[in-house]
Amino acid sequence: MPQRCSTSNKLLTGLAAVALMAGTVVPANAGTATGAATEWTQVLNNGELVALVGKSGEQIQNQLTQISQLAQQIETQLNIYQNLLQNTATLPSHMWGQVESDLNQLRSIVDQGQSISFSMGNADDVLQQRFQSYSSLKTNLPDNSSFSTTYQSWSDTNRDTIASTLKAASLTAEQFDSEEGTMSSLRSMSETADGQMKALQVGHEIAAQQVAQIQKLRGLVSQQMTMMGTWLQTEQTDKDLAQARREKFFSGTAPSTSGGEKMKVEW
Repeated sequence: MPQRCSTSNKLLTGLAAVALMAGTVVPANAGTATGAATEWTQVLNNGELVALVGKSGEQIQNQLTQISQLAQQIETQLNIYQNLLQNTATLPSHMWGQVESDLNQLRSIVDQGQSISFSMGNADDVLQQRFQSYSSLKTNLPDNSSFSTTYQSWSDTNRDTIASTLKAASLTAEQFDSEEGTMSSLRSMSETADGQMKALQVGHEIAAQQVAQIQKLRGLVSQQMTMMGTWLQTEQTDKDLAQARREKFFSGTAPSTSGGEKMKVEW
C-alpha cells in the first residue's frame, strides 16, 4: 500500500505540472492568435515612425546647417563687395591749392622795372647788353656823357633786381596762411579717409603740395642767384672800366710841355 500511494502521488504531481504548463501556454497562444498580433504591429510601426522622425530631424538639422553656411557665405560676399565699393570710392572734393596762380604771381613780381629776373629766357643777353665786357670797353670806352647814362642803367638794374627779389620773398611769406589752410584740410581728409582710393588721392594731393613748395623754393633760389649774379656783374664791369681807363691813360702820348700848354687827361 505505501508503494502504491507513492506512485499515485508522483502521477498526480506530474499531471498537475502538465496542467499548469498547459494553463500557462495555451492562453498565451490564444492571445497571440487573436489580439496581440495587432498590438505588436502597432509597436513596430511606432518604432519605425520614431526612426523616421529621427531621420527627418537629422535631415532638417543638416538643411538648417547648410542654410546657415550659405547665409554666412552671402554675408561674406556682401562684405567683400562693400569693401570693394568703399576702397574704390573717390574723394568728393580735391584740394590742389593755388599753386599755378602763386607761381605766376611770383614770376610777375620779379619782373618789374629794370630788374633781371630768373623768369627771363634771355637773362644772359640782357646782362651782356647792360654790362659790357672788358674787351668791349677797351675798344669803345664811354666818355663823360655816355658813362652817366651807362651808370644810371647799372644802378636801376641792381636796385630793381634787389627790390623784386625782396618782394618775391615777402610774397612767399604772405602765402604761408593759405598754404597752411590747404595742408590743414588735407590732414583732416587723410584722418577721415575710409578707403584705399581716398587715402591714395589724399597722398597724391599732399605730394602735389610738396612739389609746389619745391617750385616756389626753386624760384626764390633762382632769383637770389640772379640778384647775386647781377651785382657781381656790375662790380666786375666797374673794375673793367677802371682798368680800361688806366690803360688808355698810360698808353697815351705825353703832350709837349713847350709853350706852357697844360696836359689834358680824359677820365
